[in-house]
Amino acid sequence: MKKTAVVILNWNGRQLLEKFIPVVLKNTQHPKVDIIVADNASTDDSVNYLKKQFPQIKIISLEENFGFAGGYNKALAQVDADYFVLLNSDIAPEPNWISPLIDAMENDQKLAACMPKIRAFNNPKEFEYAGASGGYIDVFGYPFCRGRILNHIEEDKGQYNTELPVFWATGAALMIKADLYLNTGGLDESFFAHMEEIDLCWRVKNMGYQIKVIPSSEVLHVGGATLDQQHPKKTFLNFRNNLLMMLKNLSGWRLFIILFVRMILDGVAALHFILKGESKHFVAVFKAHMSFYRLIPDAIRKRKQQRPLRIKSIHKEMYPQSIIWAFYFKKLRKFSQLRHYKL
Repeated sequence: MKKTAVVILNWNGRQLLEKFIPVVLKNTQHPKVDIIVADNASTDDSVNYLKKQFPQIKIISLEENFGFAGGYNKALAQVDADYFVLLNSDIAPEPNWISPLIDAMENDQKLAACMPKIRAFNNPKEFEYAGASGGYIDVFGYPFCRGRILNHIEEDKGQYNTELPVFWATGAALMIKADLYLNTGGLDESFFAHMEEIDLCWRVKNMGYQIKVIPSSEVLHVGGATLDQQHPKKTFLNFRNNLLMMLKNLSGWRLFIILFVRMILDGVAALHFILKGESKHFVAVFKAHMSFYRLIPDAIRKRKQQRPLRIKSIHKEMYPQSIIWAFYFKKLRKFSQLRHYKL
């Protein structure tokens, strides 16, 4: 059996570690699974706490805060395993969560990555925003989930318990082949945080691999423990990184049309923030575009590097219409209502 490393990235998260590490240890008892905490140069007593309370956990101490993407890249380069599991520090795995993920990877050579079903820690009857039961994007690059469309979150009634291919797996609980992660460069560090896992999944899908959700594996996620959903910095990162992701991964003529439409849609979103009196989010969208323009040369360079590896550009897990239109104008709130989505 191959070796798996569950790696938790920490930054000043003593309270989260105290609350969730015991659950992770209790529910991840497997002979071929190691639990590792990668510390992003915390200034609290996280590391000392771990050393005293959980000496069985390996600690990788990074010299500075490299963010989510950089932190994982630096840490995973030091980990010897066949599979990596990127696990948020605010995740409470359910019992026997790891075995279904390992089995899925072992049984399908074309499977690059997979994820568990994710429910909300504070309301376990509902899916959790960052992943739910599998991630998708629409034709304009807007991400949504099986169980969460935009800000509408469904109750989990078992309606999405089928194991199937998805477009992206959440970085909150992402299992991926270690050699593939390292050989592709891992997460894009220019993203710093947010959507870098979608970018990574898109890259490996373009290489011909599959991503799956394995609902027989379940975890509970707090969400927003590091950066609240309503924080302007999150708005900045989401808008900028979404544009970077599309520039890097969309192929052919579609790129120019979709980027043009997105510029218009982002302008509408910025105007909406102004009308709501949310000037900080308006500024965040403006700054996101300025940052995107500065990063265009780097994104084009990475796009060229990926081109020889791309053997597939059309993915059935990409919704061929606008999820914004479906949500606001057709009033569709559930994934199951997307009738034109042929899986």
